[in-house]
Amino acid sequence: MSWLTDLKPKLSKLLGGDDNVPENVWLKCPDTGMIIHKRELANNMYVSPHSDHHFAMPVQDRLKSIYDDGKYEIIPSPKTKDDPLGFKDSKKYIERLKISRNKTGYDDAIVLSYGMVGGNPLVVALFNFAFMGGSMGSAVGEGIVKAGEFAVEKKAGFMIIPASGGARMQEGIISLMQMARTTVSINRVKKAKLPYIVLLTNPTTGGVSASFAMLGDIHIAEPKCIIGFAGRRVIEQTVRETLPDDFQTAEYLENHGMVDMVVHRHQLKDKIAKILDLLMIKKK
Repeated sequence: MSWLTDLKPKLSKLLGGDDNVPENVWLKCPDTGMIIHKRELANNMYVSPHSDHHFAMPVQDRLKSIYDDGKYEIIPSPKTKDDPLGFKDSKKYIERLKISRNKTGYDDAIVLSYGMVGGNPLVVALFNFAFMGGSMGSAVGEGIVKAGEFAVEKKAGFMIIPASGGARMQEGIISLMQMARTTVSINRVKKAKLPYIVLLTNPTTGGVSASFAMLGDIHIAEPKCIIGFAGRRVIEQTVRETLPDDFQTAEYLENHGMVDMVVHRHQLKDKIAKILDLLMIKKK
């Protein structure tokens, strides 16, 4: 029995008197090993109070933290064909989609929204890492294209918040085609002279980082998030060198000119608002 098990009866009284205290209400800080209650973590915007480690943030909490007064509207994502290749590995792709949809409550790994930030209109395309590792398939590609079109229509800024392992293996060449399609969509936003901001979160890798995630007018990153294309071990085996300990972290990329700024989550909303104030063309 662990000390946490011994403490459980006391915790049940503290948390409302229910003897059946859920087992999944605690998380361990990966930097310090300290135990954190999920409620405390949520109240601190999913940042560890012990080490400032930035945990993954649920979709709704992330969007509320960005928009003025936490208010926004969801932009419906275009419908795409499930399992276009009839893919199967240890499970059928269609089954994996069903599992992720039941687990997350979302149709795919992208959520589109629109609202005001610092009084400026902003469209956000937010990746949901809980949905198949935030992998990019046709639904994600169509979502980014739709979000870009919406931003141009509303004359709003456009921000993408990636958290992804890259292109979705189960959609093969179709997923790789999204790299080009999303790039074209970003260029349309820029042609309309609207700001395109990328907020890099942990992790941003693969075909996502090799396309729209590195095309921002401004690149913001959360502290210590991993950003790159190939994995560290693959690169080390290729170049036959030992890479620095902080390789592919936000701080490393900032020092090497790939990221404009690393911003703590508590300061993100104010920083985004200031950027929009500077880049948006005001109506006279």
